[in-house]
Amino acid sequence: MKRIVSVSLGSSTRNHHVIVRIGEEDYIIERIGTDGSYAKAIEIIKDLDGKVDAFGMGGVSIYLYGRNHHRYVMKSALPLLKAANKTPMTDGSGLKDTLERHVVQYLRKELGIPLEEKTVLIVCGLERPGMAECFAMEGSKTLYGDLMFSMGIPYAFKKLNGLYNFATMFVPIIRRLPIKVLYPSGENQEINTPKYEKTFKQADIIAGDFLFIKKYLPLSIDGKIIVTNTVTPQDIELLRNRGAKMLVTSTPELDGRSFGTNVMEALACVLIGKKPEEVTPNEYFNVIDQDFFTHRVVYF
Repeated sequence: MKRIVSVSLGSSTRNHHVIVRIGEEDYIIERIGTDGSYAKAIEIIKDLDGKVDAFGMGGVSIYLYGRNHHRYVMKSALPLLKAANKTPMTDGSGLKDTLERHVVQYLRKELGIPLEEKTVLIVCGLERPGMAECFAMEGSKTLYGDLMFSMGIPYAFKKLNGLYNFATMFVPIIRRLPIKVLYPSGENQEINTPKYEKTFKQADIIAGDFLFIKKYLPLSIDGKIIVTNTVTPQDIELLRNRGAKMLVTSTPELDGRSFGTNVMEALACVLIGKKPEEVTPNEYFNVIDQDFFTHRVVYF
């Protein structure tokens, strides 16, 4: 039996544990939140290092991506990454650049959504390069909310070029900030403060990290399509109550939960039999094509 563990700086109320069978093998997949505590996260990683098959890093990304996929290393991720000496660790970057391209194409090919007619709010494009680029390639009108959702600045980039120009100038500084400044962690993941209603209202599709979406989600999102992952049953009820039309998750449903890309990338690496840095995009796509990685669709 293989074991994949996501150690997250996020809220422990979002913890989950499942056993799934893929082929002839059983896999334990679990998420352990530390409520924002780096010390606890490092302690868990060191305790499980060499005892599990792969780690996922939750609540923080190792990289942000700029023009031509230039990678900016997030300083706040390094203590967690360095805590694992034996077991490989993933942050979901590989799947964000493959699985999330796939889910955008799935919207058009399988669900028949005319993306060229839609306005899409991508809450953080620098963290999800596949989604950011693919919606633009499909002809959607795009709004990139990186400044709004990460820094509280009420401005959305309309073009990738503008977002990438910003990244070139400022991400070398931003990458040094504590993650709690940029992303909801611990109990802050459960807080919803409706904001930026005008921008949300412009969008037909709201896409990206669910905790960013939830952070400022308006009281009414009537008719909106949500493209995300890491949703719990409570999150689905929240979307239902706010009036969402449809939920599409890039990651599959496992016992009522759609895990984050960090967990599913860790699973993919175990299935492929390689360390994250050795896996090619084509190998990720081969795993994605398996029935197990079916996108989840919920109609409200």
